[in-house]
Amino acid sequence: MTALPGRRGFADPPAGVPDSLPLPGRFAHLHPDDGACLMEAASVLSSGRFTDSPAGTHPALAALARVVNDHVGDDARRALWPLAADLADARPAGRDYAPLLVGAVVDAARLVRPASRRSARHGRACRARAARLAHAPAGGPAARIGDLLWWRGPGRRHLEQALGVLCAAPDAEQRLSGLLREAVAQARQCTAGGAPSGEFHRNR
Repeated sequence: MTALPGRRGFADPPAGVPDSLPLPGRFAHLHPDDGACLMEAASVLSSGRFTDSPAGTHPALAALARVVNDHVGDDARRALWPLAADLADARPAGRDYAPLLVGAVVDAARLVRPASRRSARHGRACRARAARLAHAPAGGPAARIGDLLWWRGPGRRHLEQALGVLCAAPDAEQRLSGLLREAVAQARQCTAGGAPSGEFHRNR
């Protein structure tokens, strides 16, 4: 999906954001003059390229950021805009990072729908995978392919299902914004060399 040409969200950039960044907007964009989603802004900061899947951001975190960007209002998106700088360099190397993040989003969705058996099952699956990979070495091609297949298969499905629940919540904007802020903080901690907590902090 692309933004309408010429649609720019704000006359001035959000506080603390470089003037050179495109202005915040929903969805993907063909050109910075049309605005940018949060991940496109992160990409400009990290490499100068204009894409919503920058190499410096973990794919699972980028997927979360894209959904949050597209489902919050203009004011909330403007408040999240400074996160672009942290997202530009947020790619934890641990193999357990993706299932930990997806599991945290699933658990956040369970706060909205605590009786959901599907969410409970997905949460258990994510925690089990994270536990198996917590101390696993980076591994070779087979491990990388296995992680990629999990992310493109059940991992992405679990994330999308959970985000669908969160986006439908009455206080979706608050929940989504808080979840992204916490996820970015965790990712930056891990990227900087900190050990994963083993359990993401979540809004309650």
